[in-house]
Amino acid sequence: MTSNEVVKEIGEDIKNGRIGVIPTDTIYGIVCSAMNKRSIEKLYKIRKRNLKKPMIILISSVKDLDLFNIKIDKKIINKYWPGRVSIIVPIKKFEYLHRGKNSLAFRLPNNKYLIKLLKISGPIVAPSANTEGNDPAQTINEAKEYFKDKIDFYVDCGRLKSKPSKIISLLNNNIEIIRK
Repeated sequence: MTSNEVVKEIGEDIKNGRIGVIPTDTIYGIVCSAMNKRSIEKLYKIRKRNLKKPMIILISSVKDLDLFNIKIDKKIINKYWPGRVSIIVPIKKFEYLHRGKNSLAFRLPNNKYLIKLLKISGPIVAPSANTEGNDPAQTINEAKEYFKDKIDFYVDCGRLKSKPSKIISLLNNNIEIIRK
């Protein structure tokens, strides 16, 4: 199988509701479609994630923000994207994603394989591959220790050691750094 065929298969799996652990542009993430409420709820349970904590959503292009009826100033987009910066914006709909916070974080990665996957799968949630309160998995074996057979698929790209994305907030009409 070529890398493009693998990316296509993974993208289709995610689009069809499956949950996996994949390398993101930063670290291994546990991922599923942001548009599939049932998969999102299952991911919260598997990851033992705080039910009030919203997700970061990875998108393939700025145009994907239209799916969420989100507009971000072009100057901000041009400054931070594509890249390892997640931007928190206000949102009313998609409560199953924002968990009552009325805001969501979006990131447009700078990784060609991840962008190819996102063009197939659509927007995905991608919290770090660990159970709540534990260190992010740096290898697939560490991820398997956390999730065992509760995950539909794992994509192994060796050891990944990186920092999570920078997070900025646009909630109060100014740019506030939440995580460096």
